[in-house]
Amino acid sequence: MSGCFLLSNLLSPIPARMRGVRPSWLSPKVARIEVLGGLVVALALIPEAISFSIIAGVDPSVGLFASFTMAVVISVVGGRAAMISAATGAVALVVAPLAREHGLGYLIAAVILGGLFQIVLGSLGVARLMRFVPRSVMVGFVNALAILIFLAQVPELIDVPWPVYPLFAGGLVLMILFPKVTKVIPAPLVSIVALTVLTVAAGIAVPTVGDKGALPSSLPVPGLPDVPFSVDTLSTIAPYAL
Repeated sequence: MSGCFLLSNLLSPIPARMRGVRPSWLSPKVARIEVLGGLVVALALIPEAISFSIIAGVDPSVGLFASFTMAVVISVVGGRAAMISAATGAVALVVAPLAREHGLGYLIAAVILGGLFQIVLGSLGVARLMRFVPRSVMVGFVNALAILIFLAQVPELIDVPWPVYPLFAGGLVLMILFPKVTKVIPAPLVSIVALTVLTVAAGIAVPTVGDKGALPSSLPVPGLPDVPFSVDTLSTIAPYAL
């Protein structure tokens, strides 16, 4: 009898001890954390995507669609836990001259080529060499990036109505002080929402994101960039992609 019982357990497709076990993401507690985290990340990416689009010299819709696509893809194909992929200031600064001189098509082609470079370098194990980069080099890189992003925004403060300056100062104060109150809501998002409501309610006439380009009413259609498939194109985009 015991032998038959053991055999039936071995042949059962789902062991008895596994029955009734649910994936962790179906737990109400885990699901609540995941939904809240996804909502906060999505809201935090909006101001960053718009800002980096302006730095790169393209319509805000480009950064928004790019961030959405990257976030969805990285959540499906994997990656590091608690890491999100989206438009970044480093990439925006690098591709800004390319977008300004050659247009959006060349920018997209450079991003695609850069992704291919990353796949090749990752397959060759080049990422392990990053362990030998001194910390001081990374600190210098990040600080230089912050300075370049600041300098890229300086033209937005020239020849503008005077209310822009107190709004700019108020935004900085909110972004610095709000995290000391709570970190549940991203400080950049709070700053944008609060100052936008104040501007609209008070009827203050200042430049808006809409002046940089109107958002389309429909989603873009996936496709390859409209650029010549030639050696000249490759030589143009390769330095930016690498």
